[in-house]
Amino acid sequence: MKRAVTALSTAVVVIAVLALAGSAYTVSETEQVIITQFGRPIGRPITSPGLHWKIPFIQKVQRFDKRFLEWDGDANQLPTRDKRFIYVDTYARWRISDALLFFQRLRDEQSAQTRLDDILDGSTRDAIAKHDLLEVIRTSNRVPLKDTSQEGEQGVLQPIKYGRDKIRKEILNDARERSADLGIEILDLQFKRINYVSAVQRKVYDRMIAERQRIADRYRSEGQGEAADIIGKMNRDLKKIQSQAYRQAQEINGKADAQATTIYAAAYNRSSDTRRFYAFLKSMETLKSTADKDTTVVLSTNGELYRYLQDGGL
Repeated sequence: MKRAVTALSTAVVVIAVLALAGSAYTVSETEQVIITQFGRPIGRPITSPGLHWKIPFIQKVQRFDKRFLEWDGDANQLPTRDKRFIYVDTYARWRISDALLFFQRLRDEQSAQTRLDDILDGSTRDAIAKHDLLEVIRTSNRVPLKDTSQEGEQGVLQPIKYGRDKIRKEILNDARERSADLGIEILDLQFKRINYVSAVQRKVYDRMIAERQRIADRYRSEGQGEAADIIGKMNRDLKKIQSQAYRQAQEINGKADAQATTIYAAAYNRSSDTRRFYAFLKSMETLKSTADKDTTVVLSTNGELYRYLQDGGL
């Protein structure tokens, strides 16, 4: 009998301990809790941290994160209103704002991530399709800085009406409306990357290369024009210098010839001996300029050179 009482007492104590352990639970600062009974939520969400109680074995604790959570979408190829295809990669931050509604509609975070994929990707696709490419990649109607090194080549940016930041806010507001009845709040959405698809990239690069080539050709043409102008001025100055030098040389030669003629005339008009000596010198100069050591000279016996070469010819 004692053994039966002892065993019964032990069983009661074990059951009591298990019941006490099953009825107590704690909530941390980063959690919020929903109590369910037979799979159905009971009462409001418990958000205050500390020790709490529930009915053991019947009620269960469903825990949800109270912190900001991350959503990172995949890069999607989307068309703009002007039929340009671009890759758009976005990410967002969200939190569980109503744990009870969240549990009733989505049950867990994995289901919430799947639903956010549909909402955010759909809102992004709708917003991109309503705007031109220029609106998606630009943020404002800024005035480009003037590059003094390439004056005259600074392009004029086409004005935009919305811009990337307004489109982002449009996506965020649309996604908030579509997720309002899910017990979640989308806190923020940002574009991680916007890039052209391969076909559009090639066209953009080709256009950039053609534009740079056009500028290079213009600079090359201007350089060739400047070079031709410099060469023309140089040739004109060279001709002018050569003409002046030739004129001065001719004037000097003329003066020298006139002076030599005067000297020759004065010398010739002196005595007969002086005239003969002058004639002798001129003949020797003629002989020197027309003959060298390898030249054979045939002289006439009646010529002056032959007479000068004879003994006593002078």
